Amino acid sequence: MVTATATKTINVFIADPLSEDGIFPLRQETGLDLNIIIDTGLTPEQLISKIEDVDVLLVRSQTTVTREIIEAAKNLKLIGRAGVGVDNIDLTAATEHGIIVVNAPDGNTNSAAEHTIAMMTSLARYIPQAFNTLKNGKWDRKSYVGVELKNKTLGVIGMGRIGAEVAYRAKGQRMNVIAYDPFLTEERAIELGVTKGTVDEVCVAADFITVHTPLLPETRNIINKERFAIMKDGVRIINCARGGIINEDDLYDAIVEGKVVGAALDVFIEEPATDHKLLTLPQVIATPHLGASTVEAQESVAVDVSNDIIKFYKTGTVTNPVNMPSIPKEKLAEVEPFFALADKLGKFLIQVTGEVVKELNISYAGDVANYDVRPLTANAIKGLLSTNHGTHVNDVNARYLAERIGMKINEHKTTTAKGFTNLITVEIKTKNEVHTVAGTLLNGLGARIVKVENFVVDVIPEGHLLYIKNTDKPGAIGRVATKLAEKNINIATMQVGRAQIGGTAVMMLTVDNEVTTEDLTFVGQLENIDEVKAITL
Repeated sequence: MVTATATKTINVFIADPLSEDGIFPLRQETGLDLNIIIDTGLTPEQLISKIEDVDVLLVRSQTTVTREIIEAAKNLKLIGRAGVGVDNIDLTAATEHGIIVVNAPDGNTNSAAEHTIAMMTSLARYIPQAFNTLKNGKWDRKSYVGVELKNKTLGVIGMGRIGAEVAYRAKGQRMNVIAYDPFLTEERAIELGVTKGTVDEVCVAADFITVHTPLLPETRNIINKERFAIMKDGVRIINCARGGIINEDDLYDAIVEGKVVGAALDVFIEEPATDHKLLTLPQVIATPHLGASTVEAQESVAVDVSNDIIKFYKTGTVTNPVNMPSIPKEKLAEVEPFFALADKLGKFLIQVTGEVVKELNISYAGDVANYDVRPLTANAIKGLLSTNHGTHVNDVNARYLAERIGMKINEHKTTTAKGFTNLITVEIKTKNEVHTVAGTLLNGLGARIVKVENFVVDVIPEGHLLYIKNTDKPGAIGRVATKLAEKNINIATMQVGRAQIGGTAVMMLTVDNEVTTEDLTFVGQLENIDEVKAITL
């Protein structure tokens, strides 16, 4: 952990314009000797020349904090981003240099939720179109007969902070809400007063659909041609999250074809988007990425980061870290070799189950049980959550995010490693399932998955894997290999395990390329094949 000190003058360098109210906590702080330096609009070279003695660097989105800037800052201990994203900060370089990066993930929640509701209301009542007609000298009431929100169904895809706030406000409009989120439990849905559904169930049921997910491989184009096809005729679409969640070409076609009667967009794949073809359609209303652009949000994010600076120098901890702070080198050396293994075990399990994880149990056996395993637990949680949360989840905030969504986390240590020098076993529990995977580090050979459920295997945890459950009868392996060959999928390695002759068995295959859903279906239809999962590590 970075050691904070309050006994010296702390140079706080503000490189981007921030609300004066936002940095007021720094100005009024009397328990620390803060020297606030405001110097904005600098080139990277100019910032490098001024940052050597800076302790805290505070930015928004204009300044890109590069490795070169970080390496030039000899005293830098904390970088604050007054906003949500940190894509303008080299997190790897910051972590390598033991510098904590903090942001303000909650500061724009209200503004983004309000903007979404404003866009939905404007879409329902054709407010921008009617205004433009009136402004052009035409009093036209017949062309803009809208619909009420009351008793309509709003589909919310992504029930994080902003999605939950949108749902709350929609309930105030007496709308029905159906929501999808990979970590939304039935209990949480009941608490929020929404119906839990799959993405397809949301698309089928909703009159309005709004998306509030991060842009990840799993969420890119999550609303596409196939999902437009199952929506109600006359559906309305809102995107105030990230460009790319909705396939823009498919949305254009759905509007032209009359399936979608209107779309409200605050974001696009490429911005600025002044000449986008969607903007040529009269059914589309749009704003230039204004979701967080309110006086209050700009002030709030600056206040949050300012308070984290003060907290760090007073307590050595922060509220909103987005990278892993450095730990003593001797402690890091003990557990660092296990970081990737713990992460891969978590990633493996989340791809095995299709249900919401309610409990995570991690067991450390052998020599590793003598170490400080908290970073390893964080890495396992990070692996578990990263498939759906993306780069937002990291070693520092992983446990916080897991607990926030109601996941129970348990650690257990034992010196008995059952034949291994070190063994990490990760178990997840859902409402209906329990899944377990165990891994170890083999001297000179690296990481291995050595147990899946109750089956002993020996698998390198990397690349594209196929996890197949089958009945232990002659011909199962051959049929799988033949079917994969027909699909031009090359098997690199194969491991099989069974508990008893003729019972349930598993195959663990490493293949050279990603296996499509269609290919999985073909394999799953083979005789004596019970379950097939594609896993990417």
